Amino acid sequence: MQIAHAPGSPIGVFDSGVGGLSVLRHIRAQLPHEDLLYFADSGHAPYGDKTEQYVVDRALAVTDYLLSHGAKALVVACNTATVAAIKAVRAKYPELPVVGVEPGLKPAAAATHNGKVGVLATARTLKGDKFLQLREQISAATQAEFLLQPAVGLVDEIEKGDLHAPAIGAMLERYIAPLLEQGADTLVLGCTHYPFVRDGIERVLRDHARADVTLIDTGDAVARQLGRLLEAAGLLHAGDDSQAILRGYTTGDAVALAQAFADLLGLKPDVEKVDV
Repeated sequence: MQIAHAPGSPIGVFDSGVGGLSVLRHIRAQLPHEDLLYFADSGHAPYGDKTEQYVVDRALAVTDYLLSHGAKALVVACNTATVAAIKAVRAKYPELPVVGVEPGLKPAAAATHNGKVGVLATARTLKGDKFLQLREQISAATQAEFLLQPAVGLVDEIEKGDLHAPAIGAMLERYIAPLLEQGADTLVLGCTHYPFVRDGIERVLRDHARADVTLIDTGDAVARQLGRLLEAAGLLHAGDDSQAILRGYTTGDAVALAQAFADLLGLKPDVEKVDV
């Protein structure tokens, strides 16, 4: 598959669903001149309960599709896919600038005051070798204790689009309360879907009189790293007076993705259903 080497080529961003839009938001803010292709693999979601090989196969298939549409770089805007598949993507395309997302354990360890950090993520992310190695490294370096909480079913509920649904509120209470009871003063949002229910998370913290808990969202850091890689490769789009292009692709329902763009980001890009 041919990799684009022109600064004016688009950046491919993909997730199992709409969660990666939280990362896309940061990329658009920091790199406003870049054309973007967003791929939601909703027809194969969620990734969190799939085998590692399944996620690897999907990541490679989506990467191939984005490269066929001229992508010059790739953002794996999904914690589960980063943990399971980014090594395979980089091995297949060593010349492609690739940025993944991973739970922000390092900034959380720097932010905590009492050394107790809650990590809210999918079960697949928390079981991945990459995540477990990262936890061990940072624990050894900082003495921080990471309290792991799989948020089973939360991604599915967020994908439905009603971010204030009672089911989401109940899940957030069920998953966050035990972390607070164990003394966590910092909470890592270890899935790109979770920033979209930040209001609900903060409500749980207030209900437990723990509004002082620090929330860690790594979307901003991902966008900064993407900018650094593009600049190093000579691929930054300098920009002009033309409007940056944004297109959406999904293996699920195109109407649902278009609605997510509108509801979550206030955007109305062209969205196409594809068979990948």
